[in-house]
Amino acid sequence: MGKRPTIHDVAAAAGVSRGTVSRVLNDDRYVSPAAHAAVRRAITETGYIVNRNARSLVTRRTGSVVMVLSEPHEKVFEDPNYGVLIRTAIRRLAERDVSLVVMLAGDDGDRERVLRYVRGGHADGVFLVSAHAGDALADALVKTRVPAVAQGAVVGRENAIPYAAADDREGARQMARYLVEQGRRKIATITGPMDTPGGIQRLEGFADVLGRKASRRLIEHGDWSRLSGESAMARLLERTPDLDAVFVASDLMAAGALATLRAAGRRVPDDVAVGGFDDSSIAVSTHPPLTTIRQPLAQVAEETVRLLLELVDGADRVDPVILPTTLVVRDSA
Repeated sequence: MGKRPTIHDVAAAAGVSRGTVSRVLNDDRYVSPAAHAAVRRAITETGYIVNRNARSLVTRRTGSVVMVLSEPHEKVFEDPNYGVLIRTAIRRLAERDVSLVVMLAGDDGDRERVLRYVRGGHADGVFLVSAHAGDALADALVKTRVPAVAQGAVVGRENAIPYAAADDREGARQMARYLVEQGRRKIATITGPMDTPGGIQRLEGFADVLGRKASRRLIEHGDWSRLSGESAMARLLERTPDLDAVFVASDLMAAGALATLRAAGRRVPDDVAVGGFDDSSIAVSTHPPLTTIRQPLAQVAEETVRLLLELVDGADRVDPVILPTTLVVRDSA
């Protein structure tokens, strides 16, 4: 077996000093483009592999960040949105040679494990996904002073934890306006959890358009799961059997609502129009395909990665990013 290439070999192949190679490896911005390209080319030619342990001693970085999914295990694996977030984050972080560690925080035991991991210095930063209002984990992470950002605002901690998100409130307005324009007169809604920004803001957008017509009788709450969409739709039908439209705050819950309507003999969209939110893979697999609100989830994930890396690189602060949504009309409304 041949000798493993060293940083000296890279420097010789690139025609630069060892210090220049070190600066390139440590993402130092004060390296000329020509030198940077020469070093990267030499790394490929020599087959040099970065020693992460040695590098971390110099940079005081681990080369990894943690994504914390604050939902029970079964919800994470049921909802395709989490897959989009994870895949996008892995791809963008790989461009910086940073690894992603995914941890679940659906109960107190999970949250304590996350805190031990972060406090132990195993991560350079933290992504919070689907954090709920009053979650002690968010407050504890702020106290660790490890850079943290959220996908979607953390309710009550908007100024403490930067975030990237879709414009949930305007997206809900878009759907509510569309249902009104279709001539629907008794429009209900199934919300997400009311301790999450999506649950709160999508209900607010719905009420912005419906005004007094957004009565409590026409509002039911879900928890983002398909089963909660089924049961919430059943309660709405029992209480207001003459409703003719429903805006459901996620595609997964909308799939559950469609199943309940089908079981009750209601035709969609003839008897009841159904609108979702997300434009996830579920939206094109339901019968009929869902009219929904497209949130640019991959772009939200990319912006979340960008914000976190800026903080890891030493930025004092970063501003929240809110991205526009789009109405996608299919056959359910």
